[in-house]
Amino acid sequence: MPQLRFARIGLVVAVIAGLAGGAALVANAAGHKAPVSHASGGANVFTVVERATTDTVVYVNKKAQDDVIGNTLGFGNKLYNANNTKVIGRDEGSCYRTNPGKYWDCTWTNVLDNGRITVQGPFPDSLHDSKLAVTGGTGAYRNARGFMILHSRNAAGSKFNFEFHLS
Repeated sequence: MPQLRFARIGLVVAVIAGLAGGAALVANAAGHKAPVSHASGGANVFTVVERATTDTVVYVNKKAQDDVIGNTLGFGNKLYNANNTKVIGRDEGSCYRTNPGKYWDCTWTNVLDNGRITVQGPFPDSLHDSKLAVTGGTGAYRNARGFMILHSRNAAGSKFNFEFHLS
C-alpha cells in the first residue's frame, strides 16, 4: 500500500482566506491573526499546516483491498498555524480514487472559528505539490476565491502545508 500515500490528505485542506478589501484574517478561537502577506495583485497569501492522522480508505473490493477507481478516502484532521504549534481549526473531507497509483480527486472544507473555506482538486500519490481550487466559503470567507497549494512537509505524507492564495 505504499502507493496509496493518502495519509496526507486530510487532506488534505486547509484553512483560511481573505476578507474582501484585504481586511485582517482571524485564524483561531483565541483571536490570533493568521500571518498574511500580500502578493502582487492584492492577493492574500497565508499558510496553515494539516497533520493527517485520521485518513481512512474504504475499498470498493473489501476482500482484495485493491487500488482501484472508486475507492474512497475520508478524513477529519486538525489544522495548525504556519509554525505548526497551535491548533486553529480542522478539515473535513473525502477523496475518490480516479487514477490508481497516481491521483485522488478531493473535496474538503477547512473549518475555522470565523468561517469555512472549501477546496477541490487533485491529490497526487507522488506527494508533489498540487494546486486546488478554492470553491467558496462561509462567514468571514464568504467571498473567498483563488487557489490553494498543497505541499507535503515529509516523505511519509502525514504533514502538509496548505498555502492559500485568495483574492
